[in-house]
Amino acid sequence: MISGWLLLYVLVFAAGLVSTALFTPFFRAVARKTGFMDVPAANHKGHRKATPLLGGAAIFCGWGACLLCGAAAIRLRIVPEFANTLQRHLPGIAESRTQLVCIVAGGLLAVLLGLWDDRAPMAAKWKFLGQFVVALIAVIGGGVRINLFISDPIVTSAITVFWLMLLMNSINFFDNMDGLAVGTIAIAMGFFSCFAIMNGQFFVAALSAMTCGCACGFWIYNAAPASIFMGDSGSHFLGYLAAVISARVTYFTHGGAQSKLTLLIPLFILALPLFDTAMVVLIRTMNKKPFWIGDHNHISHRFVRMGLSRPRAVLLVHLLALCIGMGMLPVYWGSIQTATAVVAQSLLMLLIITVLQLALSEKPDARE
Repeated sequence: MISGWLLLYVLVFAAGLVSTALFTPFFRAVARKTGFMDVPAANHKGHRKATPLLGGAAIFCGWGACLLCGAAAIRLRIVPEFANTLQRHLPGIAESRTQLVCIVAGGLLAVLLGLWDDRAPMAAKWKFLGQFVVALIAVIGGGVRINLFISDPIVTSAITVFWLMLLMNSINFFDNMDGLAVGTIAIAMGFFSCFAIMNGQFFVAALSAMTCGCACGFWIYNAAPASIFMGDSGSHFLGYLAAVISARVTYFTHGGAQSKLTLLIPLFILALPLFDTAMVVLIRTMNKKPFWIGDHNHISHRFVRMGLSRPRAVLLVHLLALCIGMGMLPVYWGSIQTATAVVAQSLLMLLIITVLQLALSEKPDARE
């Protein structure tokens, strides 16, 4: 049965990869024909030529197409022979249909919000309001909830809304070099799939694996030199999915994980975009600049100023994400002593990154 489920996860990953890889050239052509382009200007972006800006639509369509095909297969009872146990889960999946529809609706609204901002930049207050509405849809209609052993529904709802808005903005901030954000999300989704599989959360694992595949399919075109950007539409959508899926995965069960330190797992899996956001907000505040205005104070830019090329800076960030994510596996299945040691090690790694972040004062980047 286990091998059958694993094959199912591989298939949904492949479906996400192929569908997004097919949709992306189409939307790239549409962007060029309609003039939906990111034109270089005297700002924080480092590209030198106009680049199509409909990557978010491509990712959403690839993701949505896979979801529709999966829903049709479930409705028609077309399930793989190697995963007959899926039949026992069909009633539960049917009962969750309304929640899934609301989650998809929230994702669509996140994409539309980002497209609007890509086309005609919005004031920060209106963008935050839109993100708040998206988060409310996921929490109230989609049943996405972070409880942290807190029983008060108002408190847990507020925490979850904050988490959703935080990740939408963090991934938006983090999308500052070719392939950086989408590659980091792909890595995170791979780890979320692993934890969902270990918990027996088959649907969440499949959804995460599919999202990982979609991110990889878009990465093919977004890796340096990028032929298309995902824009705010893509960063909002991927940030939204990262928040939803990380909240739906169970990290602590009395019969599974051996310590409550496992609740820190999603924070560490997404540590780099979250930590980078915290650092740039701090630096911009110290420099008396609006924190929502982009600059060259991201960790990727600082790696470039240390002498790395842009592709190598992106690779280094991805390797750091893999290292921190791999460390979370023994946190889940290890003893309290093992979990404590690995968490401390991960914190030290973030401290090293902090030193690198603060070591260089802001100055023009010769490679920009």
